Amino acid sequence: MKLYDSGVTICNGRPENSQPSVQGKEKTIAYAILESHTLSKDGNVRHIRFDSLTSHDITYVGIIQTARASGMTEFPMPYVLTNCHNSLCAVGGTINEDDHAFALSAAKKYGGIYVPPCLAVIHSYNREMMSGCGRMILGSDSHTRYGALGTLGVGEGGGELAKQLVGRTYDIAEPRNVLIWLTGAPRPGVGPHDVALALIAAVYANGYVKNSIMEFAGPGIASLSQDFRNGIDVMTTETTCWSSVWETDEVTRQYFVRHGREDAYKELKVQEGAYYDGCIELDLSAVECMIALPMHPSHALPIRELNADPYRYLKEAEDNANRQLKGSVKMDLVSHIGEDGKIHVDQGIIAGCSGGVYENIVSAAKILQGKQTGNDTFRLSVYPDSMPANKALADQGVMSDLLLSGAVWREAFCGPCFGAGETPANNEFSIRHTTRNFPNREGSKPNEGQIAAVALMDARSIAATAANGGVLCAATDVMDAPFDIPEEVFDARIYANRVYNGYGHAQKDLPLRFGPNIKDWPAQIELTKDILVKVVSFIDDPVTTTDELIPSGETSSFRSNPLRLAEFTLSRRDPEYVGCAKDVQKIEKMRQEGTAAEEVQAVAETLAKAGCAVNPIETAIGSAVYANRPGDGSAREQAASCQRVLGGIANFAQGYATKRYRSNCINWGILPFITEDKAALAKGTWVYIPDVADAIDSGAEVSAYAVCNDTVTKITLSLQELTDTEKQILKDGCLINYYRNH
Repeated sequence: MKLYDSGVTICNGRPENSQPSVQGKEKTIAYAILESHTLSKDGNVRHIRFDSLTSHDITYVGIIQTARASGMTEFPMPYVLTNCHNSLCAVGGTINEDDHAFALSAAKKYGGIYVPPCLAVIHSYNREMMSGCGRMILGSDSHTRYGALGTLGVGEGGGELAKQLVGRTYDIAEPRNVLIWLTGAPRPGVGPHDVALALIAAVYANGYVKNSIMEFAGPGIASLSQDFRNGIDVMTTETTCWSSVWETDEVTRQYFVRHGREDAYKELKVQEGAYYDGCIELDLSAVECMIALPMHPSHALPIRELNADPYRYLKEAEDNANRQLKGSVKMDLVSHIGEDGKIHVDQGIIAGCSGGVYENIVSAAKILQGKQTGNDTFRLSVYPDSMPANKALADQGVMSDLLLSGAVWREAFCGPCFGAGETPANNEFSIRHTTRNFPNREGSKPNEGQIAAVALMDARSIAATAANGGVLCAATDVMDAPFDIPEEVFDARIYANRVYNGYGHAQKDLPLRFGPNIKDWPAQIELTKDILVKVVSFIDDPVTTTDELIPSGETSSFRSNPLRLAEFTLSRRDPEYVGCAKDVQKIEKMRQEGTAAEEVQAVAETLAKAGCAVNPIETAIGSAVYANRPGDGSAREQAASCQRVLGGIANFAQGYATKRYRSNCINWGILPFITEDKAALAKGTWVYIPDVADAIDSGAEVSAYAVCNDTVTKITLSLQELTDTEKQILKDGCLINYYRNH
């Protein structure tokens, strides 16, 4: 794999180093798609409208509630509401199905598309039924990626979908475009997850494609089936890119033909003279079977290397994980090396939008045909990504073959990917063809002394390991020729008979169906001229994931109840956070009632001695979190909204891991400050930030004052570039206030 250190231009049908070219940028596939969806531009900022929206049952209630509060009366575009996250998580009695009932009533009232539970995972339905060459889809899930079908998919927090629902635009500065130039063909046994993990390992840490569009092209694409391409594409999220798009060809056209949507196809090709801000050349024939060790998809290496020196790599991963876990519990990977010197795995899972696709499961079945998973610790579960795929697999006898091998067959469900299903036993080691292996994505609770380990692998190598009795091995060890994969037969009747499609037929007089757990967003105040915030959590990890900010898994059932969900904020990373934030919230309530708390009076007196006059009654008081680089991972807005519900009004960071998390903070009225002065921001420190509204408008750096133990330290904060809309949202206090005021 080669990462260019400069931009490239397509010359004579291949990339060559070159100087930037405005005309060349306009020849890329991504530019043409963005241009066709841009309503207007302000300088280099595009104002975009999408073709359709999509959400699942962790996020759609909050989005619809936000849009309702902002004046929405009808869905202005197709909005797909899928039910693939809270369909098996049996927490909270009826609340999961209450959310599903709410969604169906909303689809009827506002004109939406409702996909019932267990019928399809969110991204598979959108691939099958909503994608199209040249289209753009916005989803409230970070893995909204349909680039291999010529569709720019963007995963964002719910606030951005609410904007689209009330007729506003998605605003983004012109993104970088990085060319992924594919050559060669994968060797037998190498699957899409292997290619994806190799890419992620090469670009995650160095930020090579951060917030960029990855544009896939080159002669290697022709060697890949559509399922293979989709499997690579969905994992581009883990590179921290903004979106992705691929060249399309006859393979893509045939995919649309099989799904009864040939009109959604058109050829997309890179043009001679197209300019890209960077380039990655990847020889597919050089990719090996990969494994991503805990606790990140970028911790990837060839299975061959791991098996050659298992103690070295497992000990290194174990030590890294335990540093990240901060002693709350200890992960033990080395104990999975048996007396035979080999790595013994406890569980295998093939599931979701990345693993559960037709071709992956067929390949796994062929590797296991005539073999069995054994009756000891190791077990294997398979989750087809949609019921049409399930039927095709059953018709081909694949389901029967896997059941005979000892595998367990499941329905379309995303749970194993985010910790709401198939949680291993304590200290077990699970290999999964799913999207992430972040801390606790397997469902354990470190704060209760539990920990399990997840490594990411391709379905083919998981099947090879299953056939090997749970002893880790690569699919290339058991394959020397490609399989003959029968064509998937897509039966559209499954969706026609069950999916409610009310787009364009809103029944506005129908009531919404509310369950007892579905609550409105609590009101938030507008920003005051000056603010005073207390740092109630200090996180010094290199990166903080959204799963650490608001845990996934069983907590997902409470996501329709902002106050109840907020009780879980940072619970697996800083269990003291909620109590500390609530203490500050009480102080703010006293201020609103006209009383300054003693602690605030003392801070004001200390600031006055340093020459800073503070009026404690007219200065909004809130909590804040410091983290070096927060926001890697999921798009779900609750990573920010839960802080806001508990009185948070600022975050301090050296940088934000993803655009989507920073946007979530802004949409919920949390000031996303950047600072290099982390030494002055210890837990318990008060920070006085004067004239904050003026700083938002001017974009200038802010001089703030940190108060700790009667000592005042002047620090510098910045908010980086903000659009005019983002500035007003922050000043109004949150997105709902912004719509109410404007």
